[in-house]
Amino acid sequence: MTLVVNRFLVEPGTRVSLDERDPADTGGLVKREAKAKLRELKERLNELQQLLYATGKHGLLVVLQGLDTSGKDGVIKHVMGAFNPQGCQVTSFKVPTREELAHDFLWRVHKAVPRRGMVGIFNRSHYEDVLVVRVDELVPVSVWETRYDAINQFEEILAENGLLILKFYLHISKEEQRERLMDRLQDPHSHWKFRVGDLEARAKWDAYVAAYEEALSKCSREWAPWYVIPSDRKWHRNLAISQIVAQALASPDLRWPPLEPEAEGLDIV
Repeated sequence: MTLVVNRFLVEPGTRVSLDERDPADTGGLVKREAKAKLRELKERLNELQQLLYATGKHGLLVVLQGLDTSGKDGVIKHVMGAFNPQGCQVTSFKVPTREELAHDFLWRVHKAVPRRGMVGIFNRSHYEDVLVVRVDELVPVSVWETRYDAINQFEEILAENGLLILKFYLHISKEEQRERLMDRLQDPHSHWKFRVGDLEARAKWDAYVAAYEEALSKCSREWAPWYVIPSDRKWHRNLAISQIVAQALASPDLRWPPLEPEAEGLDIV
């Protein structure tokens, strides 16, 4: 069975209600079947990445957002691990540095955008400036409210210059997050992942959900769509994202570059 991935798409111009999307939805798939399909897709993703690199006409930007423990690192490991590291770069956006704060909020992001032929993965992104900045009241409302339009314009410019943009919100339930946080507390090998600050963010769950709903609603565009991926089941999350990425990479008019004319008929001795 193959997932109908378009059902995860946030249609441009629609209003998102995360309460209406089941984070445990698996589309009828079972774990064994999903893992087998993912193994096949990884080979396809590797081939498509080689084609992307060889043509140099497009780049791919994958944006991963989600509440703590939603699985951003897991997606990078289990899905994006299909890519050749020479053609793939992961950028994690943390608290801005003093230098970054001295520029506009998109400055540090634009520097990390992949060039044509490359894959770029953002672990968190420019959307933090309408999420954590909003929830923690780091800037006035009048400042972050204008950023939705700036983000849309920024992404449109990138798309016009050959960048394929896919944005994934990893949708987990509050109950699943609690289980994952408890696992980190109880497993010595996962202690390094636990931060007390995660509990502070968890206490603001409703405010973060509201901020995400607005970002998803205002910033899903044809050239830079948002997908809400049910992520309570990690195996389902990984398969869904793999299928969407493969579908996107197969859509441009990419063909293997032909042999250069000077090489026609050569006989190598």
